[in-house]
Amino acid sequence: MAVVDGWERARQVLDGAGLAPGLLAGRRTLTGGTYNEVEELRLTDGSRYVVKFPPPATAPGLSHERRLVVSEAEFCRAAAATGVPVPRVVGPPFDAHLLLTHCPGTSWGDLPEGDEALLRGELGGLVARLHTVTGPGFGYPSGALGPLAGDWRTAFTAMYEAVLDDARRFRAWLPRPVDEVARTAKAAYDLLDEVTVPRLVHFDLWRGNILVECTEVGPAVGGLIDGERMFWGDPVADFVSLALLDDIERDPHFLTGYQEGGGEVAFDAGTRRRLALYRSYLYLIMLVETVPRAPGDAQVARVREAVAPQLTAALDEACQTL
Repeated sequence: MAVVDGWERARQVLDGAGLAPGLLAGRRTLTGGTYNEVEELRLTDGSRYVVKFPPPATAPGLSHERRLVVSEAEFCRAAAATGVPVPRVVGPPFDAHLLLTHCPGTSWGDLPEGDEALLRGELGGLVARLHTVTGPGFGYPSGALGPLAGDWRTAFTAMYEAVLDDARRFRAWLPRPVDEVARTAKAAYDLLDEVTVPRLVHFDLWRGNILVECTEVGPAVGGLIDGERMFWGDPVADFVSLALLDDIERDPHFLTGYQEGGGEVAFDAGTRRRLALYRSYLYLIMLVETVPRAPGDAQVARVREAVAPQLTAALDEACQTL
């Protein structure tokens, strides 16, 4: 898309979505993300939209970080069918940008204990509804790692091995050698055969991607956003970011809401090992991505201090013998 400046680019996005570009009244950059360039567009009629622009194709990134706007569009369409509050895709999706409706609320912050418990319960019910959605195959819908697979083991091992290859390519620091991580993870791959139905997995539901709005009866979830990391796979994988650097079994309010919403999970030995494998996958991503993101030495040190012990523990748990 040829652009003159930010305002002209925004008008072209609106025009491509069938909205009158002359209605554009304001635009502002939204921060907090680490990949896409994100702007809020405000129109003269008071409506608000969010537009995402991926980085240039030449920008360094992880192997699965291609055509993420395609994945996010897929997530929004699939999740909307369940009634879960998510952004709506406006107009046709483009590889160069994605236009979405604006969801109410702000990122989840500190709440009183009672409100926190109620909100975690509500969130559990919403995630259970997401997990009712089934897909056409397993893996990333963007095609970044190839077409969807017919089984979860094929899809997830390709995902895992791709981030290990990224670690080698970027010479990323890990608490264990890459080949040792690969051998450890491989010991748990048989457990992936227990998953036979591809379900909608957001995989990035940390608090920054859960919007909370104030209502007359208290705080409520206003939207689940940034679904660009979604894949079709094992719903248990969503519990990783929902309890980032922690254990979802320590969150009874969420689990109660999840079960009351129709979600089914039994934390037996096999499920815990699969969950540990998924934790190790996310923690690998968090460590490896510090190389292409280059957030600065201080932030890299903080990530290593917080994530490296979690990665080691997850790998040890994943390879435990049943």
